[in-house]
Amino acid sequence: MIDLTFNLEKDLVFFDIESTGLNVLKDRILQIALIKYSKNTAEPKELFMLINPGVPIGDDAFAVHGISNEMVRNKPTFDKVGQEIFDFIGNADLAGYNSDRFDVPMLMEEFHRIGIELDISKRRLIDIQKIFYKMEPRTLKAAYRLYCDGDLNDAHDALADAKATVEVFKGQLRKYEHVDYIDGDGFVHPAPIKNDINAIASFIKDDSALDVTQRLKYNSNGEVVFNFGKYVGQSVSKVFKIEPNYYHWIMEKDFSAQVKQIVSKIFEELKKS
Repeated sequence: MIDLTFNLEKDLVFFDIESTGLNVLKDRILQIALIKYSKNTAEPKELFMLINPGVPIGDDAFAVHGISNEMVRNKPTFDKVGQEIFDFIGNADLAGYNSDRFDVPMLMEEFHRIGIELDISKRRLIDIQKIFYKMEPRTLKAAYRLYCDGDLNDAHDALADAKATVEVFKGQLRKYEHVDYIDGDGFVHPAPIKNDINAIASFIKDDSALDVTQRLKYNSNGEVVFNFGKYVGQSVSKVFKIEPNYYHWIMEKDFSAQVKQIVSKIFEELKKS
């Protein structure tokens, strides 16, 4: 273990959750662990608990974490322990692995259901996965070295780069031909990299989702558009201009708190214009 003391301005809470599934809106937390580091305090504080989610645990989720319905049957529900968790966090910054996309939004939703707002606008979010992705080389030269076992000396010459890209792609097809992909939640995707352009395109597709439930996204012009329903692909602000009742429909339906906050901001800006 690396011996290092964090340089902190305020408390920092590392946390991880296990849940009934991967839908941050509909699924529920059934286990949570939090480790709080404070300035001028040598030892961190820990909070760990099992929670009765109030809904069945999915088979896929059970296969990942091994927590059964029986194990949480007599545990407290989130409304009984939510305040304790919130008080433990206090005004701390939050850290985790893939936490920006999963743990933080799911915790926000759980708090929202019991009338507590976890205001992340006043907290710094430290997603360790993002550090990993940013610091590991993702350049063409690095890819050529990894997949082609050589050095790319003519980098940034268009033709040389294009040819190198071809070789890198061939190297990836060879290297990952029979390799399964295990995502951040532990689910196995059997050999997704294969000599099949359609399969690869589907595997790496990114819809530029704006919210964690992927109900909203940016289009190629940077506009916020709907990613669901009868107005899929259309500008949120333009739809609200011609049909303001659609905004009210969203606010009354089963959408995440994050989606409602985003569309509310857009709607309020339209009222001012």
